[in-house]
Amino acid sequence: MRIIFPTDENNGYLSARGAHFGKAKFYTIITLKNNEIVDVESIANSGHDSGACGNAIMNIMKLNPDALIVGGIGGSPAAGFAKAELDVYVDKASATVKESVERFVSGSLQTINGQGTCSTH
Repeated sequence: MRIIFPTDENNGYLSARGAHFGKAKFYTIITLKNNEIVDVESIANSGHDSGACGNAIMNIMKLNPDALIVGGIGGSPAAGFAKAELDVYVDKASATVKESVERFVSGSLQTINGQGTCSTH
């Protein structure tokens, strides 16, 4: 399973999670097998200035994710990921990717089911 995390630094699974998925400097990609981390990648975010959140959705979907874990997301991008059939989870508590992976594996995170979690989009 490939899980994408927006991050603002390139420190692998110790990266601090980014607050905004489209404006994050990096996407940290965690590959899980049997609920264990087997691979960690970091990809620079090419941005979304000219295409708003639609470009961010496209950038993430190009990474072949099975899930996206964010700290928050607006209604429009949430609907875009739902249309793309990508499970999006919200984790407002974890400071690092590693902590968030642990919460995901334990079943502590919930999907947003196409609904936004913030009003800034």
